[in-house]
Amino acid sequence: MTQRLDYKNASPKGFAAMLALELHARASGLEHGLLELVKTRVSQLNGCAFCLDMHTKDARAAGESEQRLYLLPAWREAPCYTERERAALAWAEAVTLLKDQQVPDEVYEQARRQFDEKALVDLTLAIVAINGWNRLSVSFRTEAGSYQPGHH
Repeated sequence: MTQRLDYKNASPKGFAAMLALELHARASGLEHGLLELVKTRVSQLNGCAFCLDMHTKDARAAGESEQRLYLLPAWREAPCYTERERAALAWAEAVTLLKDQQVPDEVYEQARRQFDEKALVDLTLAIVAINGWNRLSVSFRTEAGSYQPGHH
């Protein structure tokens, strides 16, 4: 697949707006490892090769285990995730997929047991951001593979 266009250069102000949302999520106080798991899981759901390459590399660079990255598609059956991570992953999947145009009450309640109001809004903004990056990268066929951690 050949990249269709470079969205960063085609619309620098649009890219800056997306980056501002991303930087807010990163500075929100949510754990870096939790955010990388969420970004990886959402990118799996959306089939975004560029973002999967980036966020699995970033997760590993931050100390995430290979096992937890490999088991992420089956996180509900895998015993290696915390209750907080499980709540974040369930929330991320529900917000990304919007099955029947809703996020179920039980998923919200699970998330609220682990995240206060600000943290849940910030987590949701992080999910909105990665969904946006996924859609930009998939739509414009951003080439995967060359990303190196620390070179955002």
